[in-house]
Amino acid sequence: MRHIISILLENEPGALSRVVGLFSQRNFNIESLNVAPTEDETLSRLTVTTIGDDRIVEQITKQLNKLIDVVKLVDLTEGNHIERELMLVKVKALGAQRDEVKRTADIFRAQVVDVAPGVYTVQIAGDAGKLDAFVQAMAPIGILEVARTGVSGIARGDKMLSL
Repeated sequence: MRHIISILLENEPGALSRVVGLFSQRNFNIESLNVAPTEDETLSRLTVTTIGDDRIVEQITKQLNKLIDVVKLVDLTEGNHIERELMLVKVKALGAQRDEVKRTADIFRAQVVDVAPGVYTVQIAGDAGKLDAFVQAMAPIGILEVARTGVSGIARGDKMLSL
């Protein structure tokens, strides 16, 4: 099962390396990793997506909690949450394809953010399923390059990951 673990982490050199090292030492795979500072400049929020059964994820969270840099963590998939990814896609856009790219982008509520001769760059945000569907829809047109951010997530309602 896919799990999204959100971690408040000391914003210090080497902290991210220790978290990632824990995953590799125990042979756990990281599907995606997203990290950025929070409103408190001494803390970063790290969102890790991994695959494993409940026993494996419990082991991961226990090991993460032992790290001195980890302030607090939560498995977002245990409750209601919102998750989003951002993706930039470069696609061929020649002749009639230009209209097809714009039409498909509109259907997916994506935006064309750069136009060059023969190439459009499209920005799209949503859950992984939406982004995967967009890639499938654009494949026949001709995808040149894809960049994805990985999952960013937050609990719904008044549940918060804070001190």
